[in-house]
Order: sequence, then C-alpha cells, then structure tokens
Amino acid sequence: MEERFYLYDESENTKTRFISFMGESNRFDLAIITSERYYGKKLVLDIQRGRFAIIGHDDLEEEGYLEHAFQINEEDAKELTSFLSEIV
Repeated sequence: MEERFYLYDESENTKTRFISFMGESNRFDLAIITSERYYGKKLVLDIQRGRFAIIGHDDLEEEGYLEHAFQINEEDAKELTSFLSEIV
C-alpha cells in the first residue's frame, strides 16, 4: 500500500454559530465557523445551497465576491453583506 503524503493533519477546537434569517426575497441558513486557521476570517457555510467561503471585512468590500462565492444575485448579496458585516 502506498504511503499518503499529508501537507498538514491538525485538530483544533472551533466555535460554530448556526443562524437562519429571512431577507426580502430569500432565506439564509448559515453556519459561521471561527477558527485560528484563517487569520481572523470566518468560514461561512450556506447550508441550503451547499456553498462556503472564507470571509473577512476585506472580502465584504470586494465587488461581486459574495455573488460569486454563494451563487446569489446582487440584491441577496447586499442583504448577506449587511448581516455578515455585523459578525465578521
């Protein structure tokens, strides 16, 4: 059997916050994971769409980032940005 080459194999205690809220036209079911691994950014999982992104304040300011990462329209991205700016 061939030996597997790992780049890293570490365990870490994380904090996970599950949040569900309604926007104007869309429901968001999210898991927000806080870890030491991402330099202060949060791992945001969109449970309904099966998409995720590593997000910090700089990412929220980047035009089109949330639309691309979560495959959502501009209106939904504005609502998600408004919410995430409070917790990221």
